[in-house]
Amino acid sequence: MEAKATLRYIRISPRKVGVVCDLIRGKSVAQAMNILALTPKAAAEPLAKLVKSAAANAENNHGMDPEKLYVSTCFVAPGPIMKRIRFVSRAGVHRIEKRTSHITVAVSER
Repeated sequence: MEAKATLRYIRISPRKVGVVCDLIRGKSVAQAMNILALTPKAAAEPLAKLVKSAAANAENNHGMDPEKLYVSTCFVAPGPIMKRIRFVSRAGVHRIEKRTSHITVAVSER
């Protein structure tokens, strides 16, 4: 049995979120929360909320034991890209892509 939590359209690049996802995949929920609390990345805070949410879903909806939970899957998928332009010299423009992410965290019982 697996309990999931999803965060969509977060304004952080998927490449940056993926680095933090790799840190917590396979760890227990308590250990993952400690790692995220000490990680100085922008994606650590939303991921911590997401792990808490997935653990609460497991406990309340599926009746799992919160002490035995671990992060079974954690992955990030690219969301829509907002395109902006920036004017540069000699009447040119550079395109700025503001990337978004969809993050999914699932917890299971050991």
